[in-house]
Amino acid sequence: MSNLSRKLFVLIVSAVLAGCATKAPPQKPHNLCSVFKEKRSWYKDAKKSNQRWGTPIQIMMAIMYQESSYRHDAQPPRPWFLFIPLPRDSSAYGYSQAQDGTWDQYVREAGGFFSSRKDFGDSIDFIGWYTHKSRKINGTSLWAADHQYLNYHEGWYGYRKGTHKKKKWLLNTAGTVKRRASDYGEQLRRCGL
Repeated sequence: MSNLSRKLFVLIVSAVLAGCATKAPPQKPHNLCSVFKEKRSWYKDAKKSNQRWGTPIQIMMAIMYQESSYRHDAQPPRPWFLFIPLPRDSSAYGYSQAQDGTWDQYVREAGGFFSSRKDFGDSIDFIGWYTHKSRKINGTSLWAADHQYLNYHEGWYGYRKGTHKKKKWLLNTAGTVKRRASDYGEQLRRCGL
């Protein structure tokens, strides 16, 4: 292998490994300043979505953390029957855990043909779009992290029907999202981005 070929090989392997490294979840997901310092482009994407849709950054990020723990390829567990894999219970996928139909609606209304649930920028924009529509459809304040999360989990019409009211575990989870959004908001005010 020539010296030039070796250098080219090292460059290609380095680029592939660097690409894989950027997909890893943040090391300190409970601290929004640490998340944005580690993933510098994420703050720009979150700010852009905030400016476009009006949803506070800390609320979008708290919803994303709850849904995927910042994993680009997150999806619901696959059930098994003995050794046979069965279909997943949901089509939720990616950072935003958007389901196929809702993602398709976002792509038609606000995204673009090349939008991807595995892309952080597209996923945070999806969450901004979704919460914006929750305000339009159900009157849910963009600052009400718990009720925005309930809209997100149950869907706009499920939320309107009150399907969440009989799900204690979901109400507890919405409370967790609200607390995380509050913590994230306090952290964001102090980190000077």
